[in-house]
Amino acid sequence: QVQLVESGGGLVQSGGSLRLSCAASGRTFSYYAMGWFRQAPGKEREFVAAISRGGGSTYYADSVKGRFTVSRDNAKNTVYLQMNSLKPEDTAVYYCAAGRVMVTTPKEYDYWGQGTQVTVSS
Repeated sequence: QVQLVESGGGLVQSGGSLRLSCAASGRTFSYYAMGWFRQAPGKEREFVAAISRGGGSTYYADSVKGRFTVSRDNAKNTVYLQMNSLKPEDTAVYYCAAGRVMVTTPKEYDYWGQGTQVTVSS
């Protein structure tokens, strides 16, 4: 079992920045690839970014490429999502997830956090 807890969400103006954190406990953190997903009201959960077990590979949704950066610190059992140049359309609940492979499909991830709200005002 892996427990994931997100933090760092909040209200920010358009063009601003936030850094989300996801702290993991339980089984060995470095065993898992990590993903970030988001879900806006009335919409399906969508992929945002993912990072490989060692952090050497990352992948981003086109909608956030160049604005968001995913990173991890395996010594601290934490994965981060740095979000810059935020737009109102980035408003959603953001979730981190742990899985065996770095993919974009939610169903391939085994463990999920409870989510943190990000609201971007125009």
